[in-house]
Amino acid sequence: MASPEIETLTQALSRLPGLGPRSARRAVLHLLKKRETALDPLLAALTAVSQRLATCSTCGNVDTSDPCAICADPRRDTRQLCVVEEVADLWALERSRLFPGRFHVLGGKLSALDGVRPEDLAIDSLVTRISAGGIDEVVLAMNATLEGQTTAHYIAERLEGHPVRLTQLAHGLPVGGELDYLDEGTLAQALRARRPVA
Repeated sequence: MASPEIETLTQALSRLPGLGPRSARRAVLHLLKKRETALDPLLAALTAVSQRLATCSTCGNVDTSDPCAICADPRRDTRQLCVVEEVADLWALERSRLFPGRFHVLGGKLSALDGVRPEDLAIDSLVTRISAGGIDEVVLAMNATLEGQTTAHYIAERLEGHPVRLTQLAHGLPVGGELDYLDEGTLAQALRARRPVA
C-alpha cells in the first residue's frame, strides 16, 4: 500500500483523459523512481503554469499571457479568423501550421439536449470582433457533428449582412482512408463535396 500522499497523486493522475488507475500507477512509479529527471521538472512546470495561467480576453485561448501568443504575434494575418469550438481544436489547427490568421474559441457548441444556448458561448464577442472591421474571411472550423454543424449554421445566420466571406472546413475522405472502413456519414459528405478531376 502506498502512502496517502502517493495515493492522492495516483488518483489525481487517473482523472486525466487517457489515464486510468493502472496507467496512473505506472506514471507515479516512474515519477518516483526518476525524481530528479522526471518528478522535479514536472512539479516546476506545473507550478509555473498554475501561477501564470490565463484565458485570452481576445480569442479565448488558454495561455500564460493575455493576450495569448497567437493574438500578440504581429506576423499573423489579422484579416483571417478561424472559429473553433474548444481550445483543443485551436491547438490541433495550430500544430498543422497551415492557418496564418487568428482564432476565436466559442467555448463549446450549441446543444439543446445539454442546455447549451447561444448566450452560453462566445458568439456575441465573435460578432463584436467582426463588426469592428478588418476581417475579410471567417473560417468556421466546427466539428463534423450535428451540434457542430448547427453551431456553424447559427453563426452564419448571425453574420449575415457583415462584409465577410464565410468558409467552412471541408469534410469527407481522410488521407490514406479506405472506403471499406468509412462510416456512411463520412462517405455521404465526401460524395456531396466531390470536385472535378484536374
